Amino acid sequence: MKTQPEAFIFNPKHNSQQVLQILKALKQASHQLHQNPNTTFSNSPAINALLELQHESDSILSNDPHLTPLSTHLTALKTLITSPVQRHNGLRSFIIRRVNSHEVSKLAGSIESEIDRWIGREIVEALTQTLRRGNELKEEVLIDLIEQFEARIARGFDRDLQDSILRSKVFNELESILCDSTSNGEGKGNGNYSKNIREAAAFAITELIRFNKDVFVGQVLIGETEIIRALIELSSVRSLQALGMLIRLIKSPIVDEIESNGEIVNIIDLLTCNEMSVGAMAMECVMEIGYFGRKEAVEAMLKADLVKKLVELQRNEMQGVLEVGEGLRQREKRALKQEVLKRVRDACVCEAEAATIIAEVLWGASP
Repeated sequence: MKTQPEAFIFNPKHNSQQVLQILKALKQASHQLHQNPNTTFSNSPAINALLELQHESDSILSNDPHLTPLSTHLTALKTLITSPVQRHNGLRSFIIRRVNSHEVSKLAGSIESEIDRWIGREIVEALTQTLRRGNELKEEVLIDLIEQFEARIARGFDRDLQDSILRSKVFNELESILCDSTSNGEGKGNGNYSKNIREAAAFAITELIRFNKDVFVGQVLIGETEIIRALIELSSVRSLQALGMLIRLIKSPIVDEIESNGEIVNIIDLLTCNEMSVGAMAMECVMEIGYFGRKEAVEAMLKADLVKKLVELQRNEMQGVLEVGEGLRQREKRALKQEVLKRVRDACVCEAEAATIIAEVLWGASP
């Protein structure tokens, strides 16, 4: 069964499915040729495929200026691999074939890179255009495009792709979807986005931070909309998973934002959510805050009755370990332990229960 990624809406000016199909075939043949350049060019399936595709793609490449370098590489490759010198005998011809083999490998690698750049640009353009008219498409189509974008940037940093992302302002579009606070959480109506779409946007934003933290982290911390609050208000497993990922990526600065905006109490309230999977993911966020948070964040968790809730969870056999880490100084850790000891004893019905929780739940490997 054909998967949805083939159904790109890259450019309404031409048949983008045909473009994508041909370029993917070119990329596959180029990759094979780059990995295994064959000195006997006439017997190489990858080269034969490239020669056939090069002729088929001529008209397509000429219609897109971004594909001009690709067209140049393909022409150079065709010239190189059809050179009659490859059929001569002797040492000189052997050396030339070896050199040509190296050049073929380089050109094949360049072709593969150019195709990657084109696909990356088109994914960004398609996503941006689609997000700006989001209510015109089915939910699954929009989510598919967002996930394609996420998968592309997850492959690692690329400067050309970053330039396309910045020019398109796709981060702002994703942020606007995630922070669509008027969404009803179930379906879409009057321009609102469903919970599933907002979650997909959250993961794409998280992947953008991983893609280049120096460029995109500021938009999470000081953006015009409130990404952190939107993730907590969604109160879903995936939204809290995205929040936990952001905390691990950004560390203390995002914990400072969570604390200063008064969101810690809202996260802790989710520990006792009726949906156990949500409570478990909230626990993951609490542990990340405890590890990366400064003194103020840890104190805010204690004031929000974290210890009492952990004791309740222990009674229900839903254990969690609160480990303080790099956010606190040693003297702050020692003071914190004394405060938690007091709160544990206050929350427990007996010293035996308190001792069990202190030993098995609260401290873990914390020094």
